[in-house]
Amino acid sequence: MGKLVVTGFVSIDGVHQAPGGPQEDDRDGFTQGGWSVPYGDEDFGRFMIEVFDRAGAFLLGRRTYDIFAAYWPQVTDPANPVAARLNGLPKYVVSTSLTDPAWQGTTVISKDLAEEVAAAKERTEGELQVHGSGDLVRSLLALDLVDTVHLLTFPVVLGAGHRLFEEGTVPTAFTHTGGRVTGAGVSIQSYDVVGRPRYGSYQD
Repeated sequence: MGKLVVTGFVSIDGVHQAPGGPQEDDRDGFTQGGWSVPYGDEDFGRFMIEVFDRAGAFLLGRRTYDIFAAYWPQVTDPANPVAARLNGLPKYVVSTSLTDPAWQGTTVISKDLAEEVAAAKERTEGELQVHGSGDLVRSLLALDLVDTVHLLTFPVVLGAGHRLFEEGTVPTAFTHTGGRVTGAGVSIQSYDVVGRPRYGSYQD
């Protein structure tokens, strides 16, 4: 049985919208797409290769799936570690409207998210990885299906845009399992989900 692992890019103020390019996601007039790109140094690339090396399958929301499907199938170099895994491993996309995906190896999850994702985890050797897909991440947290989160915080404040953990996200507690900071200043921190938060008072 695989682990469900989320890798998320956020700004210091929590925005995760369109980190990779201006055209990725311009919802609500967002004009700052591509904000993560200036920080993509060798340390960042090395970490992402480590992540993809552990992949056994991918689980994506529809918007992220469409972004990936428009680009990665065109990258056919077998030496590219990201393309090789995205194109060669099973992919699950959560959608109620997609019926005939063109990207080879894609299965559509359209009905019972909890049941179908749990079954996908059971079938996966290695990690069932979620990249981007903010709406999906919040749904998976609410269903207690997430095992690990890699949170990459980039040294930029955007002041606008959709946040990864928006208001209404189910309260979730984590334990820190490791971290590093890249030469460009990206804080990469890894957390395992441990359940719901505990509360107390410093006045006791």
